[in-house]
Amino acid sequence: MGAGGSLEAAYRLSGPIGAGSWGFVMDGICLESVDVTFELLLRAGDADSTLASFVKHFDPVDGGGFEAQAFEHSEEIAAVDAGDGDELVLRFTAGDSDLAMAWFPNSEGDSSGGRIPYLDLPPD
Repeated sequence: MGAGGSLEAAYRLSGPIGAGSWGFVMDGICLESVDVTFELLLRAGDADSTLASFVKHFDPVDGGGFEAQAFEHSEEIAAVDAGDGDELVLRFTAGDSDLAMAWFPNSEGDSSGGRIPYLDLPPD
């Protein structure tokens, strides 16, 4: 994703999620220096509520190529009062790059030297 471009991944919920520490594993591929904003949203109908938001700067790996860069982050998040059918949405937005795909989530797993991105939710 390049400047202003965003990607979303949504997961349909069946009910509330308890408060606690959420782990974000966001390994990705960086082709050009870029700041990426990560947002965790609760989408209830047409309304989005921000549960967490943070920014990470990425630079390409030495030698270029499609080698994944590891990135982990944790956030303390209050209980999520979700109803059946609400969605948990993870949004990635690039901030300052001219390249159309300056950073993107690693979808190749360990074959690119990283992990497929995921969230580690607090225990029930």
